[in-house]
Amino acid sequence: MIDALFRKSYAESMLITPSQLVDEPLKLDESIAEGTIEYAPDIRQINPLKITGKAELLLEHRGSREVVEDIRLRAHVHGRFEQLCARCLDHVAQTVDTDMDLIFRPSGADGEAGERAITEDETEIGYYESSGLSLEDAVREQVLLTLPGRAICQPDCKGLCPHCGINRNLASCECAEKPIDPRLSVLAGLNVGSKA
Repeated sequence: MIDALFRKSYAESMLITPSQLVDEPLKLDESIAEGTIEYAPDIRQINPLKITGKAELLLEHRGSREVVEDIRLRAHVHGRFEQLCARCLDHVAQTVDTDMDLIFRPSGADGEAGERAITEDETEIGYYESSGLSLEDAVREQVLLTLPGRAICQPDCKGLCPHCGINRNLASCECAEKPIDPRLSVLAGLNVGSKA
């Protein structure tokens, strides 16, 4: 119960609102503990994730009466992760050491009726809810964009046996290879993935 309350108050302190940024930028020097953010089933944070930088308010004037409060987040993210090898499911150590420079706009600020063309700069804009920008969500997205979509423990990884499940990098098995369906034998000579 106490752990759940701590996590809730910690998550609330990681919320950035425009009112915090009115007078001056907010300096960031945060450390996010392992297990605080869920990334993906095959990704695990293995040490505290360090975030340093600042958040600042950008006022976007849209005509004489409308001002949009954008939040610009500039920070450095550093931490260590483990991903599962896509072939053998062993752990692959990964390091995230990256800078981010992102702009977040209030959700609904661009909610005009009908379609409209957007500029190239607007494709890089994220959105935050009325409660504020969650630093954890921004960092989670950045980590997922930085890590490879598919990790391999070594270039010549032999993977798992499809029959018994043994890791072929560590041991060999006696499983016989299934015979190829004669109807598919014509495909055996194709070199899939090579460029002509």
